[in-house]
Amino acid sequence: MQALVIVAHGSHLNPDSSAPTYDHADTIRDVGAFDEVKTGFWKEEPSLREVLRTVESDEVFVVPMFISEGYFTEQVIPRELRLDGWDVSEWDSDGLSASHATLTAADTNQRVHYCGPVGTHESMTDVLVRRAESVTDDPEVGAGFGLAVVGHGTERNENSAKAIEYHAERIREMDRFDEVQALYMDEEPEVDDVTEYFESDDVVVVPLFIADGFHTQEDIPEDMGLTDDYRTGYDVPAEVDGHRIWYAGAVGTESLMADVVLERAAEAGADVGDAVETVRERTRGSPAAGD
Repeated sequence: MQALVIVAHGSHLNPDSSAPTYDHADTIRDVGAFDEVKTGFWKEEPSLREVLRTVESDEVFVVPMFISEGYFTEQVIPRELRLDGWDVSEWDSDGLSASHATLTAADTNQRVHYCGPVGTHESMTDVLVRRAESVTDDPEVGAGFGLAVVGHGTERNENSAKAIEYHAERIREMDRFDEVQALYMDEEPEVDDVTEYFESDDVVVVPLFIADGFHTQEDIPEDMGLTDDYRTGYDVPAEVDGHRIWYAGAVGTESLMADVVLERAAEAGADVGDAVETVRERTRGSPAAGD
């Protein structure tokens, strides 16, 4: 038997925080790639500390629903899962290249394949593009459009910006959009000035966040000038400084995210069969989670 455990932050204050994790778990459960699919959270139940005890399988693949490598993926999750002998050097990563490490859970004796976060996986690039397709309702969107990949940005974790830059560069190399920029909330270049970084009349803005919450639903729309008060809503697209801004909301709510989780597990040795192809086909044209 093999099990998949998707772990995420969760929130006591924002009920939407865990919704994408549950949705992607349901998608993977439906394709039958694992005997068990479970979810665990830092700030919700079932907790990270208890989740392995809910799993019957001896072989467990743990995939973090986080954007970057850092405090939670390197310290909190391994500690709470009680992964015996864990050290961040197991990943041998430069901040973007964590793949997986195989360890034993100290109190359950399960063999745990601990994977890198979804946000740094190369397939996340496809999810960002799919999010642009979803918000514009155009599977061929690109020509005549700019694309902004937006991250939080923080001096406390240099890896936060690495993931944003990585995916922006990969999309730029596709030569699909006229312009591609990486923008941030808390460092330069700032998303507040989004129109200053694009010549294109149409700009798709995709936040590289796992779930919609305070930042994606309130801060970013107001910072970009889509609305003076997020509670009154805003148009998509919205006119700002002569540009049409197509604001997509958190990339983690896109249905195709389930594919990234599967690919992480497969690279760690999980037998997923044709589940990756099935998920890609099933999520084509599906509404984003929570939409």
